[in-house]
Amino acid sequence: MKLEDHPTVQRIRLKTVSSVPPKNESLDAGWLKQLVLNAGADDVGFVEFGRSALDDQREDILKAFPHTKTLISFVVRMNREAIRTPARSVSNTEFHHSGDEVDDIARSVVQILEDRGIRAMNPAMGFPMEMDQFPGKVWVVSHKPVAVAAGLGMMGIHRNVIHEKFGNFILLGTILLDAEVSESSQPISYNPCLECKLCVAACPVGAISPEGAFNFSACYTHNYREFLGGFTDWVEQVADSKNAGDYRGRVSDAESASMWQSLSYGANYKAAYCLAVCPAGEDVIGPFLTDRKAHLKEIVRPLQEKEETIYVTKNSDAEDHVAKRFPHKKIKHVGNSLRPNTIEVFLNGMPNVFQPGKSAGLNATFHFTFIGQEQRQATVVIQGQTLSVQEGHIGQPDLHVTADSQTWIGFLRKEKNVVWALLRRKIRLNGPLKLLVAFGKCFPQ
Repeated sequence: MKLEDHPTVQRIRLKTVSSVPPKNESLDAGWLKQLVLNAGADDVGFVEFGRSALDDQREDILKAFPHTKTLISFVVRMNREAIRTPARSVSNTEFHHSGDEVDDIARSVVQILEDRGIRAMNPAMGFPMEMDQFPGKVWVVSHKPVAVAAGLGMMGIHRNVIHEKFGNFILLGTILLDAEVSESSQPISYNPCLECKLCVAACPVGAISPEGAFNFSACYTHNYREFLGGFTDWVEQVADSKNAGDYRGRVSDAESASMWQSLSYGANYKAAYCLAVCPAGEDVIGPFLTDRKAHLKEIVRPLQEKEETIYVTKNSDAEDHVAKRFPHKKIKHVGNSLRPNTIEVFLNGMPNVFQPGKSAGLNATFHFTFIGQEQRQATVVIQGQTLSVQEGHIGQPDLHVTADSQTWIGFLRKEKNVVWALLRRKIRLNGPLKLLVAFGKCFPQ
């Protein structure tokens, strides 16, 4: 049978889909917005693919869906009291169900668009992700900057998007669309963040500084203990244990049960207190304005006073913060699961694991020359408790490190001994060894 004689081909040739826009004609923004709202979203915005806000993720988006012309961003509102309670099981149930709702909405919209002959793709709201790329970038779309560009809010000091109506009690979804839309959305004209610093006060690991800096590794190590690298660290505890008694000395029964719960029902956040205490947003701010003391007493202090285990990397800023601000909370040292597997991941990830407090008094420029399998040059400047990483060699170094790339990665992953590497000249220093030691203290393992 010839292809043109096949019954399916003949039916398609005769089929017309009136709702499909002619080629090069855009979709009506009003129709599309109502479609997404009818599917269950609480707010919607559109971002044309050429927007500068997408510059740093455009390549990754095209890898996933090469036909992308527009991004549909939408929000789903969460129940506030569920997030605010110290009973984190309630909060995590809300996170999980709201996340499922986001994915269901995106999938429903894509199905309707496909039925009308319009190609679209719905990346996951959160998990599952592209874990074959871990510890590098594992997500397809960075939902937060897309939402900001789509006018669905602004980033608060706590690094969460705050919707002008719903506050930060939202989850975000994105749909990649193979069509232009008649009208794009624009960012809102102000930031709903009140800069009240309640997120700073509530964070158990001090990840949010009053000046606006963010300690990614502190948040990641505790709040995401049962996700990603935290799970890897737990597996290594199991592998390293000599017997059941040794394991119980490393991991309590409650921690084992919590890990089982995460594996069975979805990984649980340990805190997310920054969202819980945030009073921003038109639907949220009323009680806070009426009685701020009541907000502190009923929402902030129960989280601050909660007796719980806080997971930190040894000799980190987070460890110091817990000991100083929350002495009633139990500190537990865990491994640093943000272990690079390439020089590129090492260089790109340095700002995420840098500990400003541990860098106090260090003002130095470091040149790195990596040879062997992965050849790169980089300049790292630590000054005034800040870090900058640049490609190439810039300025005059206080210490120049030349290292075989695989040896350096093995050293960072605790698979190779630095003394052995120095003796075998796999790592060579031009400058004082004490600067390398000081450098290492800024990135505790």
